[in-house]
Amino acid sequence: MESKQDRLKHEIEYLGKLTSTSGEGCTRFSYSKEDKKAREYLHKIFEELNLEVSVDGIGNIRAKFHGEKDLPSIMIGSHIDTVKNGGKFDGVVGVMSALETIRIIKEKGIKIKRPIELIVFAEEEGSNFGVTMLGSKYLIGYLDKEDLKEIRNDKNLSAYDMIKDFGLEIEKEQKVINKEEVECMIETHVEQGGILDTKNIPVGIVDAIAGMKTCKVVVKGTSNHAGSTPMDLRQDPMTGAAEIILGVEKLAKEEALDTTVGTVGKIFSKPNSTNVIPEQVELYIDTRDVKPDGLEFMIKEINKLIKNVCRERKLVGEFIVIGENDSVILSKEIKETIEKVAEDKNYNYMKINSGAVHDAAMLAEILDVGMIFVPSINGKSHCPQELTNYEDIKKGCDLLINSVIELCNK
Repeated sequence: MESKQDRLKHEIEYLGKLTSTSGEGCTRFSYSKEDKKAREYLHKIFEELNLEVSVDGIGNIRAKFHGEKDLPSIMIGSHIDTVKNGGKFDGVVGVMSALETIRIIKEKGIKIKRPIELIVFAEEEGSNFGVTMLGSKYLIGYLDKEDLKEIRNDKNLSAYDMIKDFGLEIEKEQKVINKEEVECMIETHVEQGGILDTKNIPVGIVDAIAGMKTCKVVVKGTSNHAGSTPMDLRQDPMTGAAEIILGVEKLAKEEALDTTVGTVGKIFSKPNSTNVIPEQVELYIDTRDVKPDGLEFMIKEINKLIKNVCRERKLVGEFIVIGENDSVILSKEIKETIEKVAEDKNYNYMKINSGAVHDAAMLAEILDVGMIFVPSINGKSHCPQELTNYEDIKKGCDLLINSVIELCNK
């Protein structure tokens, strides 16, 4: 079975226009007016396809296409929210590939035993509150409405209140997903890295999703005048922070495992003035690996690095792990099913790990999960330059369609 590339392109391009930053990438936060328009567009299509649609309290949309038997369904989908000034492909490719899967099966009259459920996860990116994958965490029961009251944005508005103001029924009973209703889940996504594009390979079958630890580091020194304080009398937390940042890069690049990465992407200086030696610098470290040993090494060595830098520079350092996700090895059965379809269609494919975290990783705690990647040109993602060839999106979608048919009839 093959998808219709023109239809995929039309719908991805249409959603890409639902943005609050026209001309500067795609910005569509969950619970925004752009999100509402995207949801209305999808609901109209689901109605046309006569799908059974439900929306839970946090905004996860589930649209079911019934099979011949009342069996646990095959779940497919992704998310439609974006980061600020992001790209139009990201999770949208997964949602539209899932929609195209149901359309093709329905249009071709293909008999399937199991139902298929399309899911659109809410607030995957964490753009509103800095907490990723709220929708999937809520779906598996990792978070509840009381937790949402404690999660707040920069304006001190809680996730609970934002969701309620959006018109969702957050007070209704929380329904946690289970194996009795859903057999397994496949998420299609852009790679968000440059491996497939560099190797000129159109599809990747994801083997594992990296675990992640997010760390907060505070380096405290002595604030003073930038002009009148001699260099040998300074206790400068900025230079200490710089040494820590370079040290994190060296650890990940030269001393950790070849699958380990480390990034400092967020930094604050106090008082943040041109002519003042800072009093305090706060930075955030993101380290990831598909192998737990790599993460353990990084946390241990980063802690040691901070202590050494602060001791030598007469600074005070604080280090805390503020967030973490375990690495996930995806389902062997689903990987083998996708691989068999790829070989039958004579696709050039490769096994690949995901450095980014996805909703599929959360569902893997309860369900068997698989993922299909399509290339990100030049490895660009979460930016206006994010781009994937529609020919590759079609191949990824075809791989999904035929894998779902296989799984539905097992």
